[in-house]
Amino acid sequence: MISPDHEESKRRGRPGIFARLRSNFLAGLIIVAPIGLTFWLIWTVVGWVDSWVWPFVPGAYHPEELINRILGRGADNQIVINVRGIGVVIFLVFTVLVGWIGKGLIGRSFLGIGERIVDRMPVVRSIYNAAKQIAETVFSQRDTSFDKACLVEYPRRGAWAIAFISTNAKGEIHAKLTDGEPVVTVFLPTTPNPTSGFLLFLPKSDVKVLDMSVEDAAKLVISAGLVYPNGKPADALTSK
Repeated sequence: MISPDHEESKRRGRPGIFARLRSNFLAGLIIVAPIGLTFWLIWTVVGWVDSWVWPFVPGAYHPEELINRILGRGADNQIVINVRGIGVVIFLVFTVLVGWIGKGLIGRSFLGIGERIVDRMPVVRSIYNAAKQIAETVFSQRDTSFDKACLVEYPRRGAWAIAFISTNAKGEIHAKLTDGEPVVTVFLPTTPNPTSGFLLFLPKSDVKVLDMSVEDAAKLVISAGLVYPNGKPADALTSK
């Protein structure tokens, strides 16, 4: 015979309907939030590119104008539609054509003439050269990416932070700092925004190189330590 106390304990151990609804809502939110955020970011970026491209396209060639012209609609009964993505396609095609022309002899000649003209403009010269250096660094197809992820003691001894090794120190930096030991160039990103950070020049002995990839280290920085390489928790990695 089952005692009343046993039945009461079973009822107390079973979650209520609101607890189950809350659990299902949180589980669904974990699934829906990344998908929704991804689509929202894509939709926003595409719309931003379209808004930047369309002012340079004659109004007669906008999608709405073309569709209304094909359907024979007048100014009083036009169809209003939001066609996203065509501006992105126009931007990609235009950029490919500019790159193709710029790599040719004629394109390089015109580019050289334009840069010589810009070099004579004090303010414009500084802005253009800075933008060009940033673009060449970010979009260059040469091997200029970070080499490895590492740990450095920052902001004090005993406190460790994730950083990225770019290359060995060169030029005047190498001449001034090298004292029988190689000096490496290290970028120390901030959390959760890794696009800002600090440029450090450290002796190679002060840098602990990590086995994890640069991508995994970046995820660790962006997530503020919540996402570890291969989805493993911290204790699983340190127990090896």
